[in-house]
Amino acid sequence: MSDPAARRAVEAVWRIEASRLIAGLAAFTRDLGLAEELAQDALVAALERWPSTGIPDNPGAWLTTTARNRAVDLARRRGNHDRKLAELGRDLDEHAPEHDPDDDLLGLVFTACHPVLSPDARVALTLRVVGGLTTEEIASAFLVPEPTVAQRIVRAKKALAKAGARFETPPDEQRAERLGSVLGVLYLIFNEGYSATGGEHLVRPDLCVTALRLGRVLVSLVPREPEAHGLLALMELQASRIRARTTPDGAPVRLLDQDRSRWDRLLITRGLAGLERAERLGGGPYTAQAAIAACHARAATAEDTDWVRVVGLYELLALRVPSPVIALNHAVACGMAFGPEVGLELVDELLGEKALADYHLLPSARGDLLARLGRTGEARAEFERAAALTRNGRERAQLLARAQECGSGARPRTAAEDRG
Repeated sequence: MSDPAARRAVEAVWRIEASRLIAGLAAFTRDLGLAEELAQDALVAALERWPSTGIPDNPGAWLTTTARNRAVDLARRRGNHDRKLAELGRDLDEHAPEHDPDDDLLGLVFTACHPVLSPDARVALTLRVVGGLTTEEIASAFLVPEPTVAQRIVRAKKALAKAGARFETPPDEQRAERLGSVLGVLYLIFNEGYSATGGEHLVRPDLCVTALRLGRVLVSLVPREPEAHGLLALMELQASRIRARTTPDGAPVRLLDQDRSRWDRLLITRGLAGLERAERLGGGPYTAQAAIAACHARAATAEDTDWVRVVGLYELLALRVPSPVIALNHAVACGMAFGPEVGLELVDELLGEKALADYHLLPSARGDLLARLGRTGEARAEFERAAALTRNGRERAQLLARAQECGSGARPRTAAEDRG
């Protein structure tokens, strides 16, 4: 095998096996930093040997054995080797025969989303040790300096060590709370890919793909958890629209204006099946959001959307997790179901909400409703205000274009009309 071919093969194996390898090593060393070092050593060994020996039949087992042998060597050199060797040997003996690697992986997922960590640290650590992204890739995805991400990861590991975190699935009484944190982190990752908060690109598909992959792993680990299915269904239904969310030059295309023939039917099928499982198990807020996404997925055109059902689903969602953002989405849905006057009245009730004071989608939604009512002067001011609030360059350009159209006295054109 040529060196480049071997390197590609090793990289492919690494992407598949890295998180399980680190999870297994963390479970018996109880040190996440050491687990990563051992896994990296095994990767280097594979890069050195596999070009000449070929890819082993079970590359994951090869990496695990290599890393564990390295752990024994390391303990021997670091002193106290008798005690360390005894501990590792005991752990290896207890670990190897009947141990399920999925248990380690699930434990690592929960540990990366430990309550002692901040949300930013949870995201960074999850992407690093579970998603397998490099520090540079995480920094690039979230538009923060690489040293900042590196510091977050280092501090997160120290915080876990200080808290005495165990790399295992929490007991039942803590599991629901911790699962909520895990789901929240996965949805944060997905949302940053689906609708970037900053930069010059509206969509970052790689982040969506990573979140979907982690979501599928999580569902396989906790198949009886309805909200795990609900979140995965939501992400798959939303991801089905990614190709239609932007024009070829990257400009945003609103949901109502998207070419639905470009929606990914396989993802829709998977999302609808996941939604059915979540509802059968008794899903919660993520499942309700997936049901709203399903209303759009089932409609052949924007006009065919069952907006009355969407309104009802938002009302149910607001009862479970009341928030100003959900209230805004409910108002927009009412504007579609019952006319822009109704929607505008509900949006205006939210103008005093502190949580929405800097939220660009509030003036954007208000501008849209005003434009539909022919109040173009007011609509222009709202679109300009929304443009000033967003940190995403593509969204800003679209909002300024809509403001300019309102200023010309013409009804703002839709993206579909722009495409001809």
